Amino acid sequence: MGQEFVVALGRDALWTAALISAPVLIVSLVLGIVISMFQAMTQIHEVTLTFVPKIIGVFAVLALFGPWMLNTMTSYTAHLLANLAQYGR
Repeated sequence: MGQEFVVALGRDALWTAALISAPVLIVSLVLGIVISMFQAMTQIHEVTLTFVPKIIGVFAVLALFGPWMLNTMTSYTAHLLANLAQYGR
């Protein structure tokens, strides 16, 4: 197992992790910015005003993109297990 192989394996793992987490992180970021702008304009600084919409948004994204995320993780794991003999060399 060469250095290039290990780097490629790590790169694929990081890319898959970034791809899976991107929808949740993007929605959380956008909702956070919108809520912060609303709080700055109205000067209402309520903790639940930031927490509840983010939780609802994250749950909605998980419900919408959950099957795709699971399919991506499953295909990556199947690829790892299918090439397991190469990793032992």
